[in-house]
Amino acid sequence: MEKDIIIDFKHVTKKYKLYKNDKKRLLGVFSKKVPYREMLAVNDVTFQVERGETVAFFGRNGAGKSTILKMITGVSYPNEGEIHVGGRVSALLELTSGFDLEMTGRENIYLKGQLCGLKDEEIAELEQEIVDFAEIGEYIDQPVRTYSSGMRSRLGFAINVNIRPEILIVDEALSVGDKLFRSKCLEKVNQIIVHDKVTLLFVTHSTSTARQFCSRGIYLANGRLLFDGDIDVAIDLYDNAGRAEKLRRKAKKALIAAEAEAAKTDTEEAWDKVEAAREKLEKARANVRAVKKGELPEIIESRADRLAAKAKKVEDAAKAEEAAEVAPAEEAAEAAKAGPSEEAAAPPDETKQ
Repeated sequence: MEKDIIIDFKHVTKKYKLYKNDKKRLLGVFSKKVPYREMLAVNDVTFQVERGETVAFFGRNGAGKSTILKMITGVSYPNEGEIHVGGRVSALLELTSGFDLEMTGRENIYLKGQLCGLKDEEIAELEQEIVDFAEIGEYIDQPVRTYSSGMRSRLGFAINVNIRPEILIVDEALSVGDKLFRSKCLEKVNQIIVHDKVTLLFVTHSTSTARQFCSRGIYLANGRLLFDGDIDVAIDLYDNAGRAEKLRRKAKKALIAAEAEAAKTDTEEAWDKVEAAREKLEKARANVRAVKKGELPEIIESRADRLAAKAKKVEDAAKAEEAAEVAPAEEAAEAAKAGPSEEAAAPPDETKQ
């Protein structure tokens, strides 16, 4: 059966020119002699997304996640490679982008709908649904310049999730509004994924939210795609990249403490601990170097390992609590079995009158 590919990236590279200041940047438009530093935001990235797939993108700031999404939406273009997008895209990147501040909220619904390729009749069918979802009341007929930032974000989100997209792109946009509205947003996104078979591309630092919506994860570092596969493995790699520096600092402190103890006691066991601490520090440093180079870091600890360790900790605590309850009962039973003590068995002293 032929795959229904809706997004296709082939060896895509995106470069940015970094100038020393705004003046140099302006001069660079007119002259190629102005010095600049070239940065690879996306470096030879290749992947495909099938229709209806849910994919989360992970990586530290500057990894290339948002640049990839901007190229999919057509906001930015690659310097090298090919990109094919085969469906209507709704992007929750900058929720308030595309608004005309002098137009009312209702007029902006039509404006953004037309920008997404919808006809006026199609927008009219969706208008009331968008208005109800945004929950901004009578402000819908007021100029957008009178809205608070939260109201603009609500309207932007309401428009983007209700225009019947084929591809929904979410870049940290599910934190809009108060707790109740955020819950409503999550429920709506889940609804269009399940019922409308929408393709979801999701960028977030919240691994729990990503796991809730996505089955596939892509891990990026320094513009390179390092892993594309199961969501749990992608999350493990992302988490471990963040823990690499923390573990290096911890390992260095452990080595200093081990060396101080060895110098004090000068035993073979203490020096063995120093050697083990050195090996641990070198391993941590290797992971930090791997992350900085944009290489795939070694998995320090998987989610399954963490869950197993947590379960064992709970089990050990339960056993200890049970033992603490049983011990007094056993002592009492042993005392009863042994019979009364000699003191208890001896008759009281009788004094002669």
